[in-house]
Amino acid sequence: MVEKMQFLSLTGPKEDIDRVIDQYLSKYEIHLENALSELQSVADLNPFLSINPYKTTFQRAEELILSIDTSSLHADPSITLEQAVETIELFDKQMDSFRETDTILEQKRNQLQSSLDLINPFINLDFDISTILHFETVKFRFGKISKEYITKFETYVYENLNSIFYKCHDDNNYIWGLYFVLGSESAKIDAVYKSMHFERIYIPDEYHGTPLSEVRSLKNQIREINKRIQEHTQKKQNLLFEHGHEIYSAYKKLESQIRNFDVRKLAACTNKHDTFYILCGWMTARDAKQFSKELENDPHVYCILEEEHSGSTPPTKLKNPKPLRPFEMFIKMYGLPSYNEFDPTIFVALTYAFIFGWMFGDVGQGLCLAVGGFALYAWKKINLAAIIGYAGIFSTIFGFLFGSIFGFEDIIEPLWIRPVSQMSTLPFIGKLNTVFIVAIGFGMALILLTMLIHIINGIRSKDLEAACFDTNGLAGLIFYASAVSVIVLFMKGHTLPGGALLFLMFGIPLLLIAFKEPITRKLLKKKAEEQTGVVMTIVQAFFELFEVLLSYFSNTLSFVRIGAFAVSHAAMMEVVLMLAGAEAGAPNWIVIVFGNIFVCAMEGLIVGIQVLRLEYYELFSRFYKGNGREFKPFLKQE
Repeated sequence: MVEKMQFLSLTGPKEDIDRVIDQYLSKYEIHLENALSELQSVADLNPFLSINPYKTTFQRAEELILSIDTSSLHADPSITLEQAVETIELFDKQMDSFRETDTILEQKRNQLQSSLDLINPFINLDFDISTILHFETVKFRFGKISKEYITKFETYVYENLNSIFYKCHDDNNYIWGLYFVLGSESAKIDAVYKSMHFERIYIPDEYHGTPLSEVRSLKNQIREINKRIQEHTQKKQNLLFEHGHEIYSAYKKLESQIRNFDVRKLAACTNKHDTFYILCGWMTARDAKQFSKELENDPHVYCILEEEHSGSTPPTKLKNPKPLRPFEMFIKMYGLPSYNEFDPTIFVALTYAFIFGWMFGDVGQGLCLAVGGFALYAWKKINLAAIIGYAGIFSTIFGFLFGSIFGFEDIIEPLWIRPVSQMSTLPFIGKLNTVFIVAIGFGMALILLTMLIHIINGIRSKDLEAACFDTNGLAGLIFYASAVSVIVLFMKGHTLPGGALLFLMFGIPLLLIAFKEPITRKLLKKKAEEQTGVVMTIVQAFFELFEVLLSYFSNTLSFVRIGAFAVSHAAMMEVVLMLAGAEAGAPNWIVIVFGNIFVCAMEGLIVGIQVLRLEYYELFSRFYKGNGREFKPFLKQE
């Protein structure tokens, strides 16, 4: 159901707004509206302009709180705003010192890692690097060459060059090494090496000893830096852990202050000498009554409650029994009901689980869905898991009705019928599967029920056309109920009503539906927005009636799928048992187990989607719009 709402306006001295928010509003769920928009007709109102001086401090508090485990912490309500600011600034300065040290250590580690990455490919060079770097007559070049060119280089170039190439290391893509060449021929040799895609690497004059000794030294230095970083991080964590309660209390106090400034954005101020604030919003009727009572003895706050509000439409807050709340997920997917609209949560919960069970009737698979769904919901609180659990319960019930357990139909006797074999004879149609006939009858009953809900919605919203003359209004209900009655009489062999009565049952409702707009305007004494000729009105009415009759027919036949899936489920399990050799008396239980898992997963998904389609397209389309806006509490503290 949709909770009843009341609109409230709150006013008091401008400087008192923080106290009111902290002392009163923070204890209640209130959906705040922009006061300037709600009070457009009131003169001399201005927005509540105020610069938030605590924004930067709060951002620092957020950075600190990210490094603290707050799951077991509780804020100290006695801390003042000044103490909170001092606490955050104190620890932020200490963190600045830690950050400077972190930056220095991180830069040092990056430098060492860069040096290690540069020299590591030449680790097999058993020669002092500093000596090579200071050669005078012989030139050297460190670098790498792609493996795709090394064969060509060795075959066609290297034997004809006055140079020595020393291979140090290779990986999947490159050969790493250096070559030596006389200074007088270096320019020509360098050009040849470049043509072979030799990529030169410049080694700085900072290494002493062999590459192997340098690599070992650099790794030792990096390990030492990592150890210092770890110790420094632990020291910082210990400080935050030791003072976590103080920081958390300061954070929550600043968060409250920031929230108060967010409220100011939606408040308005009077333009008189003694400035007052005005706050507007929606509360549930229960909360509003308690809130108003709490303000009675406060001389600085004045509250006005309105039963009927001419401004914004009330937001929608759903209130359903706890076991059925998971089904609110389907409602929110389609759209929340408007404030005066029927909440279909209970309707969906009952019809969805019932139809799913009918289409997927099996005791064993139903129990698996129920146990698995509810276990997952208890563990992860996933709404869809709870829905699967409820669907599994009804699958189990229909499994007993159909006499099916994990596809076996010779273990238990059906309490009702076996969907595959049970047939009925109808006039002019012949034999037809019984479950199909019952499914169509069930669909007719649901359509009639949704029409009644549509009429109630029309009465609630004071919409005469929707309540009386709409396809799903009173006229549509009379027509469809008459059609259902005539079909039932015919199928049972009873005499049909006379022509005059049939005209009253069918003709008048159809005429009311066809000409609902001019009839409504006549009754409400309204003028048409644009003039339409008589011929055009009749043509339009004809095609509208054709569409209405087609929709009645197609919507009714859509419910055949309930019976079709009940039959197909039993047929699929027959195939599984046949493949497992169950008819021979020695079934392959591996095939049976995996077959049941496959059918349960695949058909369960398909049936779930098909039932949701029936809910949305065949039922919701008749009575539900889903144009509501969600109730969003602005201030309530956890």
